[in-house]
Amino acid sequence: MPSMANIVIKKADGTTDITYTAVVPSAGDSSPAIWQCQSVGTAAMHYPSLEVKSRWNGQKTARRVDFVYVYPQIATDTTTSLTSVVNRMVLNGSFLVPTAVPTATAAEWAAQGPNLLASALLKSVWNPGYSPT
Repeated sequence: MPSMANIVIKKADGTTDITYTAVVPSAGDSSPAIWQCQSVGTAAMHYPSLEVKSRWNGQKTARRVDFVYVYPQIATDTTTSLTSVVNRMVLNGSFLVPTAVPTATAAEWAAQGPNLLASALLKSVWNPGYSPT
């Protein structure tokens, strides 16, 4: 079981690091661990966030991991100077890790799956919201 820690990733420019701060560690099954990017926006509701929680499947033959990543669009009202969330982009998903899978197979899956989602082609899908044609 991994320990809660900050997550440092690259911004869209591929050069600049940005930190998602470990805010709340999981308290156990079905309790989410929560990270926030606290360098974006001026209030907690403006922060991009990631929640990850895990639990057993019904037969206890696999672990189910669910995640939700939310990136808000914030805007400042020119009349009142108040900043608010006007849209939210959401990435959510779930994956199943059977406990009978050999460690090496699970490690390869854990490396390739997220790398596919982070590939240049799929990044070009995330932005406009259209599948490749």
